[in-house]
Amino acid sequence: MANDLVIDVRGLEKNFGSFRALDGLDLQLREGEVRGFLGPNGAGKSTTIRILLGLMRKSGGTARLFGADPWAQAVALHRRLVYVPGDVVVWPNLTGGQCIDVLGASGPPVDAKRRDELVERFDLDVTKKSRDYSKGNRQKVALVAAFAADADLVVLDEPTSGLDPLMEEVFRECVAERAAAGASVLLSSHILSEVEVLCSTVSIIRKGRTVRAGTVAELRTLARTTVHAVTRDVVPPLPDVAGDVSVTTVDEGHDLRFTVDPAHLDAVMRPVVGAGLVTLTVRPPSLDELFLSEYARDEA
Repeated sequence: MANDLVIDVRGLEKNFGSFRALDGLDLQLREGEVRGFLGPNGAGKSTTIRILLGLMRKSGGTARLFGADPWAQAVALHRRLVYVPGDVVVWPNLTGGQCIDVLGASGPPVDAKRRDELVERFDLDVTKKSRDYSKGNRQKVALVAAFAADADLVVLDEPTSGLDPLMEEVFRECVAERAAAGASVLLSSHILSEVEVLCSTVSIIRKGRTVRAGTVAELRTLARTTVHAVTRDVVPPLPDVAGDVSVTTVDEGHDLRFTVDPAHLDAVMRPVVGAGLVTLTVRPPSLDELFLSEYARDEA
């Protein structure tokens, strides 16, 4: 496969009558990569995923999955991928175990031993009729079926909806394990802390367009670092290079809190260090802050 691209979306467009849901969206996912796919409700995440799964026809642009057209070759491509939506619907008269078997038979080969381990890890009663399942248990059925399969691509669209915090941790472990085994993962999520932990790269979209894409480390350089320093001596005025520094001075200049562009952190810290550090806390920008800063910039 050219350039090891599992997903290659360029200039993707989708119209519903006069409404344009996707307006030139770009998205790439490479072999073995875990990419976060971020955006608010209505940004176009689920529409993009449906096009990639061959469930919906694009209006313009290109969408390639394993180098093939997902609309024309959906059946063949589905033998290489698994998909977990945010609201799983299962067969009400089947047990959870039977639902897992049906889901497993429709895609990549299933590792039976891993399937049994996952049932235990997700604490799922597979003997129960699925009509008696809660939303969280229906999610578990789909997650067990997905992670038990030897898939080249795992597509997750808000997959932890309905899971409690303990099961969310099991989910994170499973994503990391599948990625370590060589699978590529596309994770659409509104839980930014989840994306920050699991994903090496991120694409942020808004109104059907990609507004930012790159590694988490690269994107963090676009937001500001928070610093809290307590010093023995009074800190002199910070250099102008600091830009829009927000400083709170307590105890006659011995206690400072400020934010600074990561590129200027070294220059700003010199006078702080020179005043004799007692305590120092430096917090890099979180994905939440990056996400909000991107949307604020886009609104401006």
